[in-house]
Amino acid sequence: MNEKLQQFDTKMTKAYDFLAADFATIRAGRANPHILDKIKVNYYGTPTPIQQVGNITVPEPRMIQIAPWEKSLIKEIEKALMASDVGITPSNDGNVIRLVIPELTEERRKELVKEVKKKGEEGKVAVRNIRRDGNDYFKKLAKEDVSEDEIKELESSLQKLTDKYVKDIEKLVEEKSKEILTV
Repeated sequence: MNEKLQQFDTKMTKAYDFLAADFATIRAGRANPHILDKIKVNYYGTPTPIQQVGNITVPEPRMIQIAPWEKSLIKEIEKALMASDVGITPSNDGNVIRLVIPELTEERRKELVKEVKKKGEEGKVAVRNIRRDGNDYFKKLAKEDVSEDEIKELESSLQKLTDKYVKDIEKLVEEKSKEILTV
């Protein structure tokens, strides 16, 4: 692949990866430890990712268990979970914290699918913005020593890349929507 195109491919990959990571944090009625990815715990005054202060397991299909490496952190982890947008009340027995994932109602599932589709659209817009930036960059190259044919070839390749990423995002949205709607 042309090095002029490579930078835009890299940006589109990052946009796709960001969206995929964002989708992983959306809970779909099943216990998924990735819903905790954005949560930071106050660890001796430093906001620390929850995965770095304890062991996170899924002992049952609808339960996440967090075993802190230091018992003194239980209160801090609970506080971080309550302040987060996960929407699950933690319970602890003094050793571990349990998060029981409630069944999603049909209405909530539909709301989540709408949210997924909205985020998917935002992802596609990000990819198209990268394409626009690429086309602008190629037009600037035309003023230098790059032939018109090369510019057309670069723009065509960039459009193919854009189509590929848009299709990948649509597939990702479809898979996540299906996962959410599956009871």
